[in-house]
Amino acid sequence: MDGFMNGYTDVHGIRMYYEIYGQGKPLVLIHGGGSTIQTNFGKIIPLLAKSRQLIAVELQAHGRTSDRNADLSFEQDADDVARFLKNMNISKADIFGFSNGGTTTLQIAIRHPEVVDHLIVGSALAKRNGVPEWFWEFMEQAKLENMPEQLKEGYLAVATDPSGLQIMHDRDVKRMVNFKDIPEEEIKSIKAATLIITGDKDIIKPEHAIELHRQIANSALAIIPGGHGEYIGEITTLKPDFKESDLVIPMIEKFLDK
Repeated sequence: MDGFMNGYTDVHGIRMYYEIYGQGKPLVLIHGGGSTIQTNFGKIIPLLAKSRQLIAVELQAHGRTSDRNADLSFEQDADDVARFLKNMNISKADIFGFSNGGTTTLQIAIRHPEVVDHLIVGSALAKRNGVPEWFWEFMEQAKLENMPEQLKEGYLAVATDPSGLQIMHDRDVKRMVNFKDIPEEEIKSIKAATLIITGDKDIIKPEHAIELHRQIANSALAIIPGGHGEYIGEITTLKPDFKESDLVIPMIEKFLDK
């Protein structure tokens, strides 16, 4: 993992934090809700950085990135990432988004197709019916104390201001409660080569991943045994018998090399 660097850049009124690992063609990593670079991608960064340059960002109000006086939206996150790439003089990149980051990745492909080469969309939601009904009831009642401890600890380990934890939580919850389906014609407009990954015991229904696969013409689909993010070693899924060989790194590398 030669060539580690990190820093901040100004993006639409926020200070966006990023980390860069390795060398080669850029692969941008976009984390999920309530997460940091490390809680989502800590297990796969050392593996992927052997053959590529990884550029991981933290989105508005998450991790080390500042908040703005505005609700979160996937569209805004997509615009922030596109502006970030411009700031870094990256004209085109492969992009891997997980969970909410996967939804942001879809929006990047819809709103800024010129910056996208390959897309990897992990456990992403595009329609409200892509998750079970209980998910929306849970979101309506969501409280900070119910947030997974590993995610709280992950935030507090890196954030400059601990009071930002509540802000991040509330902004993420509000965005989900108000989530609207991405119109089908927008999904169908995605031309980039896309790998859709989900777990067979994911929050996202397998049927939803199949539907996305049918709507994105140049896409491949992988349904992997396990829960939400288990295939990348997301921190809340780690078990004592965790093995790197259970991760989907070879599949990702093969897809990106096409």
